[in-house]
Amino acid sequence: MTDLRSQILVQALIRRAQVQGAFALVRDHGDDDAGSVLVMINTLDGKANLFGQTRDEGYNRVWENLCPSGTDYRKVEAILTNRLKQDRDLWVVEIEDKNGRNFLTEAVL
Repeated sequence: MTDLRSQILVQALIRRAQVQGAFALVRDHGDDDAGSVLVMINTLDGKANLFGQTRDEGYNRVWENLCPSGTDYRKVEAILTNRLKQDRDLWVVEIEDKNGRNFLTEAVL
């Protein structure tokens, strides 16, 4: 199975969030075709959550919860800063949602 281009995946994610009443934006624009994607969920109370793309044993795209729900926003920012230093092709999408919804359609580990 062929994966969607990163740019299309990001656009679809942002659209899903907006349709359901959340605010979403691209914080860092990675490689349009094959850049990995990180999704930060900002609950607007000083807390955040972070998800990153990975593969399962069948090589299907899934999401990994990189920070537990309710992690301090500054800690998530520090993780993002480190990841961006390591990978300049990385996309970062931030979703602001008081309910902490992630709007991801693939499985979350």
